[in-house]
Amino acid sequence: MPIERRANEILWRRQSPVAQAARFAGWLALAALTVFTFEVMTRNTIWAFFLDAPRQAADLLGRMVPPRWSYIDQLWWPLWETLNIASIGTLLAIGMALPVAFLAARNTTPSVAFVRPLALFVIVSSRSINSLIWALLLVSIIGPGALAGIIAISLRSIGFIAKLMYEAIEEIDANQVEAITATGASGGQVLVYGIWPQILPAFAGVCVFRWDINIRESTVLGLVGAGGIGLNLQASLNVLAWPQVTLIFLVILASVIASEWISARVRHAFI
Repeated sequence: MPIERRANEILWRRQSPVAQAARFAGWLALAALTVFTFEVMTRNTIWAFFLDAPRQAADLLGRMVPPRWSYIDQLWWPLWETLNIASIGTLLAIGMALPVAFLAARNTTPSVAFVRPLALFVIVSSRSINSLIWALLLVSIIGPGALAGIIAISLRSIGFIAKLMYEAIEEIDANQVEAITATGASGGQVLVYGIWPQILPAFAGVCVFRWDINIRESTVLGLVGAGGIGLNLQASLNVLAWPQVTLIFLVILASVIASEWISARVRHAFI
């Protein structure tokens, strides 16, 4: 801290004048950037609509209540299809993500210089594209339906599962692996008895957690034609059937709560 002596007394300053000026300039630049960003975001805003938004929201909520309970019979099959999209997509992702995870981990990859970068590229590519975008691409390639949703969920989940799993593989206790290797065990036996028991809790937690996420994501894939309850949601929105929309929201909420409970129980059992 800069100290100045004046008339046999010490004056303490928290910052030097130069540091104070630099700090003030930084805050001024941040304020200017905020004002500029706000101006860009609201350039095409019609403020009359914005001020009228509370009244429109209240009117919309009034039309959404009460839910149309008679529509529930038409949601059971789409809900079952949504659960299948999430579950099958997660299983496919697990089957593809595990080899990628072992290839990406430094202590199990056959080549740190060549194979590991390729595995990391697969992980990054999968995680960088949202499942909704995957669904849009797949619907245009293979057509609408649950198959596009399943593949979209699996492609999105590969990177998530593989990333967390290869980090878990790299954190295993090497002494256990060395002890099993010293007995003359083969590579497969080392994997089954030395590595797999150590990563099993992480594997169970990651897979169930990803399945829980996929339940949420699969509910909206129908908006782009990838099957599931999202198709009913899109159809109800198109005809302004707001009581049906409310019922669909409630069904989605109930399914998400159920999946959250199941995933919590499974994680508690393994961890």
